[in-house]
Amino acid sequence: MPDHELEQFKTAINLSEFAASRGYTLDRRESSRNSAVMRHPDGDKIVIAKNEGSGDWIYFSIRDDRDNGTIIDFLQNRGGGSLGEVRKTLRAWSGGSRPAAGVQLSAFVRDLLPVSRDRASVLREWERAQACMALPYLTSRGLGPDVLALPRFAGCVRVDRRNNALFPHYDQGGLCGYEIKNKGFTGFAPGGTKGLWFSKAASTDRQLLLTESAIDAYSWQALHPDELWTRFMSTGGELSPLQRGLFEELPDGGLTLKQPGLLRLAMEKLPPGAVVLLAFDHDEPGEKLADEVRAIAPAGRQLRRVLPDAGTGKDWNEMLKYRLGLT
Repeated sequence: MPDHELEQFKTAINLSEFAASRGYTLDRRESSRNSAVMRHPDGDKIVIAKNEGSGDWIYFSIRDDRDNGTIIDFLQNRGGGSLGEVRKTLRAWSGGSRPAAGVQLSAFVRDLLPVSRDRASVLREWERAQACMALPYLTSRGLGPDVLALPRFAGCVRVDRRNNALFPHYDQGGLCGYEIKNKGFTGFAPGGTKGLWFSKAASTDRQLLLTESAIDAYSWQALHPDELWTRFMSTGGELSPLQRGLFEELPDGGLTLKQPGLLRLAMEKLPPGAVVLLAFDHDEPGEKLADEVRAIAPAGRQLRRVLPDAGTGKDWNEMLKYRLGLT
């Protein structure tokens, strides 16, 4: 039979706050509405989330595949002792036994949006990937450190243990998936869903460049190195038939934005007078995607279709490779 007291600890105790009491600090730059990334002085890095199905606070360690689970596992994997000893520790915590000095609110999150098991898996694999400033696959496509290391693209690509390039997709809740790219291979995060890949934004931006792939966005910047007023966004290919419409109704009756809704919101947030450049591939699917964006664009927003130079290829990376003699 289930141990009701232990089950209650898993949902009632804020694991982020508890971890902070054990020396972990919140990395707000990497955290989102549905995940808290926390680091310990000993080098450990954990990601905390809330299970959508059970309501449990859950975690996983980046450096040890076996170190994951609920607050029970968190304690036992850090010398917390037997279940009986864990029970005493958590019972005392629930009863108000906090460290004498307390825990600074800035060191943890008060709550998180629940995530599915699939999204938790996406978060885990993304956090295990490393920052990418150079990768042979990207170099072969004309993209080296001079472009990858630009502040505009900070955190916009990582490399996994198989040397695949990973390009993150986000929706309203945070990270929802990532494109996987390597020589002769294109895939998407298992269990993930398409949102939008995007670069950093600045209040001085004059235009938003929409592409079908993140690689094309990087390629545009490489082809226009002096244009530092462009923010970038990618759909990761054509819009999925499941992504038609701006909104999706959630089981609790709320609404969340689909890809078209995210695109519209991005266009609405542009500075006054900024232009949207439809830089999709020069082919039939690219024209279809351009038409779909035109149909959802906010009234009054200027849109312009832009294409690679004639004879250089159908997309911006092909044009870049043509210019660099890599074709």
